[in-house]
Amino acid sequence: MMRALILYTSYYGQTKAIASYISSILIATTECDLRDLSSSMDINLIQYTSVMIGSSVRYGHFHRALYEFIRLNLRQLNNMQSAFFAVNLVARKPQHRTPQSNTYTKKFLLATPWRPKQCSVFAGALRYPRYSWLDRTIIKLIMKITNGETDTTKEVEYTDWQDVRRAALQFSCLTREFM
Repeated sequence: MMRALILYTSYYGQTKAIASYISSILIATTECDLRDLSSSMDINLIQYTSVMIGSSVRYGHFHRALYEFIRLNLRQLNNMQSAFFAVNLVARKPQHRTPQSNTYTKKFLLATPWRPKQCSVFAGALRYPRYSWLDRTIIKLIMKITNGETDTTKEVEYTDWQDVRRAALQFSCLTREFM
C-alpha cells in the first residue's frame, strides 16, 4: 500500500494550510499522514513510500527544524520519492515562483545534500494583524522596498491554490511511480 507523509514547518499558519490542502488531495488515492516537523523529529520514514516537506521562509531563512530533519534523515530522503515546497512572500510575484527563480529556494537547493525529486515554490500570506510589533515593522519595511502591501491592518493571501493543486497531483504521480 502506498503511504505518503506530508511534513511542514509554519510560522503563521500558511505553510500548514498548504500542507493540509495537499494532504486532502492525496487522501483520495493514497494513505497520507500530516505532521508538524517543528514539534517532533521522531519520525520513522521507513513506513512511507514518499515524503513531501514544506517550509516557510522567515527573514531570509527556512526553519531550523527543516535542516535538522534533513541532517538526521538524509540517506533515507535521498533513497525514496521525496518532494520539497517553499513558501515565501517573494513568490507573490509570478517571476519568483520557480525553484530556479526564487532566491531562497535556489540557495537552499544548492546548499543541501538532499535531492528532492520534485520542488515547488508557493506564495505565502501577509498577516500583519497577527505579527508582533517588531515583525510588523520589519515586514512593512521589506514590503515597502519591494513594492508590496504596507497597510498593517490588512491580511493578504497570495497563495495560488491551483499551483498547489498541480504540485499535489504531481506528487501523487511521483508516489505511484515508486510502486
